[in-house]
Amino acid sequence: MFYNAIGIMSGSSLDGLDMFDERGGKWSYQIKASACYEYEEEWLLRLKNAVTLNAYDYLLLHSDCGKYTGRMVNRFIEEHRLQYQVQLIASHGHTTFHVPHMGMTAQLGDGSAIAAITGINVVSDLRALDVAFGGQGAPIVPAGEKLLWDDYDYFLNIGGIANLSCNVPDDYTAFDVCPANRVLNMLAGLAGKSYDPGGEMASSGKIHTGLLTQLNALEYYQRGFPKSLANDFGTDTVFPLILSFNLPVEDALRTYTEHIALQTGYAVNLVSHPASGVSRLLLTGGGAFNTFLVQRIQQILKGYAITVIVPDPQLINYKEALIMALLGVLRWREENTVLHSVTGARRSSIGGAIWMGQEA
Repeated sequence: MFYNAIGIMSGSSLDGLDMFDERGGKWSYQIKASACYEYEEEWLLRLKNAVTLNAYDYLLLHSDCGKYTGRMVNRFIEEHRLQYQVQLIASHGHTTFHVPHMGMTAQLGDGSAIAAITGINVVSDLRALDVAFGGQGAPIVPAGEKLLWDDYDYFLNIGGIANLSCNVPDDYTAFDVCPANRVLNMLAGLAGKSYDPGGEMASSGKIHTGLLTQLNALEYYQRGFPKSLANDFGTDTVFPLILSFNLPVEDALRTYTEHIALQTGYAVNLVSHPASGVSRLLLTGGGAFNTFLVQRIQQILKGYAITVIVPDPQLINYKEALIMALLGVLRWREENTVLHSVTGARRSSIGGAIWMGQEA
């Protein structure tokens, strides 16, 4: 059975028209078109301030964000001449609040607005049901990883937050490792840069042992899994701690890069190891372009007999959006989209709200 679906990650990254083929329980895919539309300055500011809004203004933003996302989808379809080829849109939305221990997670981007603007069926709110079942609501990508790349033992995605999946038969586990690009980019911003290309500044700095020790001692890292992180752990806890040491930017970047690499090693040590002697890890996300960070992770994971595989740039950039599209297809088929072995929920679930699109 073939499905043509668009996956949207955080409202800005569209991996485009993905073609999925399912035969006898085996899934394959093709990314037929992809694009990333940068947020305009106005939208960056609105999203940044979303958590400070009152309920009325927050819900207005939720609606506006859905309309904006719908317009971006229409733009994408027109630019790539995909009219009448898209069966389904799966939108992750922009996470604002994530408090699973209180039974709540929230992503901006009203799915009904996307459906109304595009006229295409939409799946949204992919995390909510898992949280309602007592789970972390994160990570949700392992359900897709298991179906598309079952020949890998580990998956590491380095985005704003780094997360790790371990593909052990009958016991798939995954959790958030630590804040990653969000903090690295904030540190690069101190030097007037939006990010540190290839980790060049970090590679020229020195590790500050005192800071590294305090970072590794943070309470989150002492917990077992399942566990997940909200963005504010990086912005409100980690970043101020780094600033308190008043280091040169290069030293701060070098120390935090080492922190990410070390926490990746600690995370691997937490999970059950695959039975084979040599394991393979698929590394994706924007952090895969940080050459220095990748080198440090490779060196640390070599001690665990893990080979790090960095795929082609398209998969690096769009893996999570690709999986959102697949999760949308699974929801449409009424199959599990979230694994309880990953999130700690009472059961695996068929998560996601469906909004039926109609031509205006």
